[in-house]
Amino acid sequence: MDLVMLGKGTESLRKRMKPDVKENEENPGHNAIAEMVEKEETETDVAGSEEMELHIAHVLDKIESFTQLVSELLESGKTMFKELSDEFEERLIVIHKEQMERWQDEMKEIRLLDATNEEVNAALHNARYLLQNPHVDS
Repeated sequence: MDLVMLGKGTESLRKRMKPDVKENEENPGHNAIAEMVEKEETETDVAGSEEMELHIAHVLDKIESFTQLVSELLESGKTMFKELSDEFEERLIVIHKEQMERWQDEMKEIRLLDATNEEVNAALHNARYLLQNPHVDS
């Protein structure tokens, strides 16, 4: 039973939570009614508790299902990222290899061009020398 004080000289007001023992002794009919009401409340609490437990069980099932779904999605995502990562790595390696081959080919062409230029330059140098010194052959 809760008591609330209003101030000096005023009586306390009571908020009834359950019937008092004194009240029950004073009114026997009230006692029977109070017992019936209390019994109904207990039955309602039990029924409510069963309903609540079913609802909680349903929510827990939802949580478990959602957790399982998230776990599966994480595993699936990890697998996909792993596959993508592997493909990405392989593709980068192929791109690197192809680029290296192109640059190797370019260097071969440059060397070949340089060798050809050296041959032509040597031939031109000889021709220039012959043109500048015509009496060497005679």
